Amino acid sequence: MGEIVAEFSVMKPIRIGIVGIGNIGAFHTNNFLEGKVANVELTAICDINPAALARFPNVKHFFRSEDLIRSGEIDGILIATPHYFHTTIGIAALQQGLHVLVEKPISVHKADCERLIAAHQNPKQVFAAMFDTRTEPRYIKLRELVQSGELGQIKRINWILTNWFRSDAYYASSNWRATWAGEGGGILVNQLPHDLDLLQWIFGMPSRVRGFCGIGRYHDIEVEDEINAYLEYPNGATALLTATTGEAPGTDRREVVGDRGRVIVHADRLEFTRTETPTSEFCRTTPQSFATPGSWEISIPIHGKAGRHVEVIQRFVNAIQNGAPLVARAEEGIASVELANAILYSSMTEQTVELPLDGAAYEAFLKTKIATSRFRLHEPVAKAATSVDMGASFKH
Repeated sequence: MGEIVAEFSVMKPIRIGIVGIGNIGAFHTNNFLEGKVANVELTAICDINPAALARFPNVKHFFRSEDLIRSGEIDGILIATPHYFHTTIGIAALQQGLHVLVEKPISVHKADCERLIAAHQNPKQVFAAMFDTRTEPRYIKLRELVQSGELGQIKRINWILTNWFRSDAYYASSNWRATWAGEGGGILVNQLPHDLDLLQWIFGMPSRVRGFCGIGRYHDIEVEDEINAYLEYPNGATALLTATTGEAPGTDRREVVGDRGRVIVHADRLEFTRTETPTSEFCRTTPQSFATPGSWEISIPIHGKAGRHVEVIQRFVNAIQNGAPLVARAEEGIASVELANAILYSSMTEQTVELPLDGAAYEAFLKTKIATSRFRLHEPVAKAATSVDMGASFKH
């Protein structure tokens, strides 16, 4: 009997580089080094700050992103730099043929999002965004309830997120934070991208936005640290969004009302008050003046834990290796950026903004804010912020 030899192809690990070894970049670096992501090799890290790199002596160091991108030593790159550089480094990496995973927000403003997305020409290149909140079981379940029609037509959304307290020391920790030139905004581009993404991921995009932003209300900063926004959807639904980094104790409450009841999101369950008949039908048919539709309480337990950043990265690696689905395609990231831009632009212009947002108009507004800023950034952040495309001349 002849000997049968089975041949197995061994899948090579994906070689990853990380650009930007600040708070989140160092967090990602540790996850890789602790072996939390399979089938991957952290090949190199990159930062302009030698002290940041020195924390990880056993990984190859680069001081300029262009050198890492062109090194031929990586298959993919994770971008965790200050926000403006997401666009320019992302474009350079895509043009070099690398797979790209970019931290939130994918860009500071809509026009830069469009530039970044336009650079993704090769469908074989995996291009992903770090929207790890999408891995939380409670939001996955809420999305299922909404999109399945279990809640009926959505009427009202109430999103209160005042548990983002930040001290003055936080804003002073980096010279790019909370400036028009360094960050492009405040709470809208830093703390809220995940929730803005959740809003559009679950409910779709609104058609009109009216924003009211507090500029430096609680901190000595030139950007918003409080926002209140009113969103109108094409089907007539409305949403109220309130958030701040200056309130303690804070509140985290997400409530959705549909024609078939109300859902309140808790950490461990969804509290679903389900009406026996659709509210609109009851309103039309009941002969009683003060009656309300009958209802019952349903507690939907939430099982499992969110995969968060590790799941996003693992699925990025899996997508490169075998085409598995991503948690979030980077192209989807333009929606949360557009919402953030629209809320701030509405507040600054004191008018309702129709969506889709005029990206060029908002970019011009942002450049004016940078040009008239009273804050002066140190090099090289200032160079990046004042270049034509918010970062083209800077080599990270």
